[in-house]
Amino acid sequence: MKMQNLEDLLHDQVRDIYDAEKQLVKALPKMAKAATSEQLRSAFEEHLEQTKQHVSRLEEAFRMLNQTAKASTCDAMKGLVSEGKDLIDADGCDCTRDAGLIGAAQKVEHYEIASYGTLVAWAEQLGRKDVADLLKQTLTEEKETDEKLTGLAESVLNPEAAQSS
Repeated sequence: MKMQNLEDLLHDQVRDIYDAEKQLVKALPKMAKAATSEQLRSAFEEHLEQTKQHVSRLEEAFRMLNQTAKASTCDAMKGLVSEGKDLIDADGCDCTRDAGLIGAAQKVEHYEIASYGTLVAWAEQLGRKDVADLLKQTLTEEKETDEKLTGLAESVLNPEAAQSS
């Protein structure tokens, strides 16, 4: 991997988040299946459809950057997905598992928000407003998903988990 300048770094990190999004396309159906709350299942299914769009946007960003759409392993997302799998496999109260799944999903969202925010800033610094504007769409959706998950956690799932014994 060549890392001579900000453009090289941008290309490298687009490959990283591309892998992260592709990992999520595989993980979100499992999280949706494990969710016992219909609202949580629906949120995961909706975000799966968005995530597929995120993959497509990244493929468009690769084209704009005259790069081949190629993923490089995102170890951070591997770890976050693994934590989610541990929650899916855990024994215990369904509502507590759902609260845990929301927490795992929000860790993912926060990673993505940080990643896309950085990519947007770099693209803008490099004068690539076209790429920055494309990635901003995904950044906005990631923030909206995080807010939706927070609302669901605070209004329904966390209180239910707190009442379980």
